[in-house]
Amino acid sequence: MDHKNAKKPSYSRFSQQELPAWKPILTPGWVIASFITIGALFVPIGLLAWSASDNVVEISDRYDEACVPDDFSSNAESFIQNPDTEKTCIRNLKVPKKLVAPIFVYYQLENFYQNHRRFVKSKSEKQLRNPEDENDMHSCYPVANTADDKPIVPCGLIAWSLFNDTYKLSTRGKQLTIDKKGIAWKSDTEAKFGSNVFPKNFQKEGLIGGGTLDERIPLSEQEDLIVWMRTAALPKFRKLYGRIETDIEAHDTIKVEIENNYNTYKFGGRKKLVLSTTTWIGGKNDFVGMAYVSVGGICLFLAINFILLYVFRPRRLGDPSYLSWNRHPINA
Repeated sequence: MDHKNAKKPSYSRFSQQELPAWKPILTPGWVIASFITIGALFVPIGLLAWSASDNVVEISDRYDEACVPDDFSSNAESFIQNPDTEKTCIRNLKVPKKLVAPIFVYYQLENFYQNHRRFVKSKSEKQLRNPEDENDMHSCYPVANTADDKPIVPCGLIAWSLFNDTYKLSTRGKQLTIDKKGIAWKSDTEAKFGSNVFPKNFQKEGLIGGGTLDERIPLSEQEDLIVWMRTAALPKFRKLYGRIETDIEAHDTIKVEIENNYNTYKFGGRKKLVLSTTTWIGGKNDFVGMAYVSVGGICLFLAINFILLYVFRPRRLGDPSYLSWNRHPINA
């Protein structure tokens, strides 16, 4: 390379690093004020969030073991796979505090790895959106087509493993209506699942993985499927089953009729039914409040220590005259 003929870059304040910059000097006063400000903001916010979370009423009931008859307690998998066994299970839940509508009904699964790479990729985005792409099944293996090579819609392991336990709730002898409309994300129902795409050959032959779908209803309206196909990041997760728009009084007993169909026994999973109210912070989540209070408390603690060290007991400075050149001549 000819360095003599190399073109020099044009001058700019950016290339020469001459742009104005803010260079704060962290004096004790600034540090103390910053810590006090952060603490004064974070602690009240944390207490409010903690209080809101504490006001959430949540009822959780694990039923996977309780809903297996004693005769099958040592082999629960054979019970769940036997089509002739009675799967209906009755559970009674005591209401500790008044449940104010809307009451959200969730199913919770544990030890279920929806984030497994092969599981997450086992679906066809094009097939879910457009009926003309029903043969786009290259990523759906091993649930892609039937034995006579007909396409399965929706294909893939995610849809095939659709959760299919059902819940019927009642209290004081009155059935509680569970509204299953609007439980999926609006972006999913409008953009990811086609309104003119209908299930085909789904769970028709071979090993049945989970729930079935009504072939008369388009995928965009099958919200149980849409909720299930938004895969969870962790092996313990909750998914919305529906909403109850009726208040439930404190100390009432909720009778739950469960159809225990979903096979979590094969992989040692656990199933729970969760009823929860919400506040402005959402569902029950003590971590947010605890995190804010902890950070704010640490900042206030540090501020107090800085005040004690640098205000009431400031560091003594030496005599600056000793730094004078004349006081320390250099011997020639």
